Amino acid sequence: MHAAHTRLDIQAIQASWQTFDAMAHLRPVHTEMEYDRTVGLMNSLLDAVGDDEDHPLSGLLDLVGDLVSRYEQEHHAIEAAEPKDALRFLMDARGLKQEDLSSIIPQSNLSAILAGKRKISATLAGKLGKFFGISPAVFVPS
Repeated sequence: MHAAHTRLDIQAIQASWQTFDAMAHLRPVHTEMEYDRTVGLMNSLLDAVGDDEDHPLSGLLDLVGDLVSRYEQEHHAIEAAEPKDALRFLMDARGLKQEDLSSIIPQSNLSAILAGKRKISATLAGKLGKFFGISPAVFVPS
């Protein structure tokens, strides 16, 4: 355990936040307009981050995905399904086999997800959302 406590430079954070906020306007989502804007931000982040779990923006993508997911759970709630069950349903409904998703996810990883042995990452949730034309939040655990 570290005894030294790191002091935050609040002035530097404030300056950085004001610059960032002017561009992204990141807030908890309360209205459909805010939701649409935040989903747009999430999709732009997904385009930038792609497969790279170590991308400098991956943490921001996780935060934005959480905001979108929280709003959808409160306002667009249908009976919640486990992400793996939603994925299986969509695959079955479209007659897709695991290899049909090989451009998005290696088959071994997909098998592990469908078996409940592996979670769906935010990055993969974004890709699945684009692939199926639905919100990536469907693939984020509630």
